[in-house]
Order: sequence, then structure tokens, then C-alpha cells
Amino acid sequence: MDSQHHNAFSETPEPYWRESTKLPLFKKLDQNVKVDVTVVGGGIAGITTAYLLAKGGKKVALIDADQLLNGTTGHTTAKISAQHGLIYEELIQHFGEEFAKKYYLSQTKAMQFIQDTITNEHIECHFSEQDAYVYATTDHYAGKVQKEYEAYQKLGINGAIMENIPLDLPIKNALVMKNQAQFHPLKYLKALIDSYTGMGGQIFEGTKAKTINEGDSTQVVTEDGYHLDSEYVVISSHFPFYDGMGFYYTKMHAERSYILGVKAKKDYPGGMYISADDPTRSLRYEEDENGEKLILIGGDKHKTGQGKDTMEHYKALQAFAEEVVGVEEVRYRWSAQDLITLDKVPYIGKLTEKHPGIFVATGFNKWGMTSGTLAGQILSDQILGNHHIYADVYSPSRFVADPSIKHFFKENLNVAGELIKGKLHIPARKPEDLNKGEGDVVNLNGRRCGGFRDESGKLHIVDTTCTHLGCETEWNHGDHTWDCPCHGSRFSIDGEVIEGPAKKPLEKFELND
Repeated sequence: MDSQHHNAFSETPEPYWRESTKLPLFKKLDQNVKVDVTVVGGGIAGITTAYLLAKGGKKVALIDADQLLNGTTGHTTAKISAQHGLIYEELIQHFGEEFAKKYYLSQTKAMQFIQDTITNEHIECHFSEQDAYVYATTDHYAGKVQKEYEAYQKLGINGAIMENIPLDLPIKNALVMKNQAQFHPLKYLKALIDSYTGMGGQIFEGTKAKTINEGDSTQVVTEDGYHLDSEYVVISSHFPFYDGMGFYYTKMHAERSYILGVKAKKDYPGGMYISADDPTRSLRYEEDENGEKLILIGGDKHKTGQGKDTMEHYKALQAFAEEVVGVEEVRYRWSAQDLITLDKVPYIGKLTEKHPGIFVATGFNKWGMTSGTLAGQILSDQILGNHHIYADVYSPSRFVADPSIKHFFKENLNVAGELIKGKLHIPARKPEDLNKGEGDVVNLNGRRCGGFRDESGKLHIVDTTCTHLGCETEWNHGDHTWDCPCHGSRFSIDGEVIEGPAKKPLEKFELND
């Protein structure tokens, strides 16, 4: 690997989307607020919901624990597509043709909403129609692609089987879904933010929701002790910060995936591509500020906190990029965290039947551009008293025996295994053994701890026990975070919560060496 590429791996730059967009900044909540609706979470689902509610005449406050669009939405590949891998054959098998058709039509409706909003709001966000391809490189997956095509035919989806795709990649077959799209998600959502605040919508950043009190109103209490009183609360904070006995952490698991933004040697033909096989490989392009094509290579997914050294994932993607498009320069690298539900269909609707004023949007299964938009449509309709034709498909209270029960036990056996495995592992390394820029599980006076030595030589020591349900976190070398293998919580080198469901930071130790 040459020095240019090595340098790209030694830093952790912001995702291209965030670096190329100047987003407005908003103050922390510093007083109690009373509104019609409180929206928690400033990603595509929360912003779309808040925007539509404000358009519907509601007084809305949106809060985010960090900055807007710094979670999954800011780290996406931003494909606007109803082609969600090989999902339609699976949905037909588990739920029947009518359900699968509703899923497709609802995702297409979300895609149309994005396009209409771009037109109506005159948004410059590099929107372009692209064909989407899912391709197979093995005979086994070629058969699955063929079955997916047969599902397309049953559901009336505009698709075709291809023997070749316009990439330098040997394939067995591919399935194209015509007239899908791509865009710059943050330029699009910045316009929605501007429109929302122009309608009087309030936004508070750096405002972490701690819990919900239910009484005459539904009260969101922040970590700083302020509260937002409203009739309705929408939880779109990636992992629900308030569970309400919905047991969401048992019905989803977290996956990490990786993205490189490269300047390619070969000409990129257009189109959006994803492999049916594992390890997943995804490609699309984005036109950067200089009018040059930035090729986004994604994939190498794995359960958060489980698997090999995370730097190996970036190296694998670079090797793939070299083979398919040729790499002149690696300009960006970043990773994303997604929540996967038991049946691969998002949870959008009432948190539970016992909480009629609290709504949730989560588990977008890596397809957040359409599912997050759809969440905004469904939840705003439900709060405004409008019927949404596809709401039942995404109801969080659904529980279908096949495949949910099988996956439920599989997920929770996996959690139990990780819990036990972490507790049995006593590390041999001591904190003083760590080199600059290195993190690892270490033995501090017989106790399992997490250590990281920064470039100045300072040691950062934390207790590795996740504050959610007690699993042991593992070091993420690629992103310099402590990741929980059980439910996907992530913590900084100093133990601060980056992603839930954990709410409390890891215990921190001061060590003078």
C-alpha cells in the first residue's frame, strides 16, 4: 500500500457528506418548553417528521444529543431505492404477496416524496435517477437473484435479469430495478431544516433525552434536567432512548459497515450496485464540489463489537476498489451503524399499544433514505389524524412467528454467548504496554479494562463493562471506539456514549504513568 493510501487510513476524516455541507448550528435546550410534539433524533426520520408536522400546523421541538445529521444519516451511502438487496422473495415467503407488495409500494412512495420535495422546495442536492443492480458472483447467489426476479414478476416490479453489468467485475447474473435514485442527503435535509425553522419549528442540539414521564402530558426529560411537555413524542434516535417495555433491544441487532470515497482511475459508468453475496460490496458515485466523480465503495458488514480488526475491513474495500475501478486516491473513509430488526422490516408507529402518545422509528436495515422518509410520512399522518395506507406493514406491535421467533432466540443466544465470552477473557497486556495510537483490552491490577494511548502519549483507561446490560465492550481499531457486541452501544476513548441503547458512560480511571 503506498504512503498516500496509508495516510488515508491513519486519519479518521468526517464523511464526505458532512465535510461538503455547512449545516446551521443550534443551541442547547436551557429552559422548559411546551409544544404539541417533541421529536427526539435529528436524522432523516426525525427531520422529515418534524418538517411534515410543522407543515400540518403543529408546534414542534426537535432535539438531538449531538449535532443534527451526525448519526447514521450522515454516514450513509445515500441510495434512494426500493431495491433492498434480496428482500422481496423473503417477504413473500414470510408474509405473503400482499405484504411484500405494500412494502414495495410504500418504499416507492417515499422515493417519490423525496423527488417531489426537491422539486417543490427547489433543492440543489445532486439528485439523479439511477438504475439499481443487485449482482451475484457465485452460483448459489445467482439462484437467489433468479428467485428475486421471479418475486419482482409476481409483484409487478419493473426489473430484468442481466448477464453482465457495466463494471469491471465478473458476475454470474444481476437483477436491475429501473429508475431508482441517488442524492446528497445532507444538502437535501439542510433545505428541510431551513424550511422547518422558517415555519417556526424549534431545534436544540447537544440536548440528550434521558427519560419520558407520562401524565397529563408526555414529558421528555433531558440529561440537564429540563423538560419538554407535549401531547406526542416521536423517538427517532436510532436506538430508542426510552423502551417503554417494548424490549426493542431484544428485537434488533446493530451492524457496522464501512465506506471508502475514492478517486478512480477508470471511468465510472453510473448506476448503483450491491452484491447479493457476502462480504457485501456496494458502489455508487457522487459528483464532488469540483465536478469530479467520487466513487463510494461500501460493505464488509459485521455485528457491532464482533469480528476481526476493523482496519481490515477498510483494507478489504480498498482491494476491491483497486480491482473494479482502480484507485488513484482514497479521499475519505468512514463507518456506519445500522439496526436490523428480526424480520428486516422497520418498526414505525406507536412505541407499544400502552403508550398511545409515544411513537418510534427505528431498524431501517441499512435503507434509511426511503425508510426514514417513510417514517416521517407515517408518523406525521398518525399524529395529524390522517390515515396512512401502509402504516400496518411497519407497526412495531407486529410479531410474526416465522421468522421472528427463530431470529429472536438466535439473537438472544448470541447476546448470551457474547456476555459469557467477555466475562471469561482476562487480558495479558498491561496499560503500559500500549504504543501511541494503540488501543486494547488491558489488565489493570487484575481487572479487565480498556486502554488507549493517544498521540501525545496520554493513557485513557475505562472499565470495558457496557452500562446497558453488562456485556464487555471490545476495541474498534478502525474508529477508535469501544463497541458492545450485545446490543451495539458505542463509547469514546474516555467512555462517553456515542450510540445507545446505553445511557451512562463507561467508568473512567485516572492513571499516571
